[in-house]
Amino acid sequence: MSDQSVVVKTRKFMRNPLLSRRQMIVDIIHPGRANVARAELQEVIGGMHKTDSKLVVLFGFRTKFGGGKSTGFCVVYDNEDALLKFEPKHRIIRQGMGVSKEKSRKAIKEAKNKGKKVRGTGASIAKHKAKRAAQND
Repeated sequence: MSDQSVVVKTRKFMRNPLLSRRQMIVDIIHPGRANVARAELQEVIGGMHKTDSKLVVLFGFRTKFGGGKSTGFCVVYDNEDALLKFEPKHRIIRQGMGVSKEKSRKAIKEAKNKGKKVRGTGASIAKHKAKRAAQND
């Protein structure tokens, strides 16, 4: 942590065995600081729950008006396989565990318009082919 102290409190803790995780709301009190880095919070919460910091997923943080306090959501997975299976792709990429696909704006729009032109049962097939063509570009 930096020169100023940060207090991390958890509430509404819930064990979710179906998704192999523990989930909770996290309150962070950080007077004198604008925000707290996500990596720093992952290490603190990982230490609190005796797990590796890369299995801690933080999202949805909002800073209260006037600063000094932030609230967000935290999910601590039991293992890496569960994280990769249940977590949305955009959060996996944010964690640094996945690779984002670079697609141009034009390719996405062309695929969308190509799918709109075909009607009936062939529409889903056309969308699939258009999506493949966009990925190959």
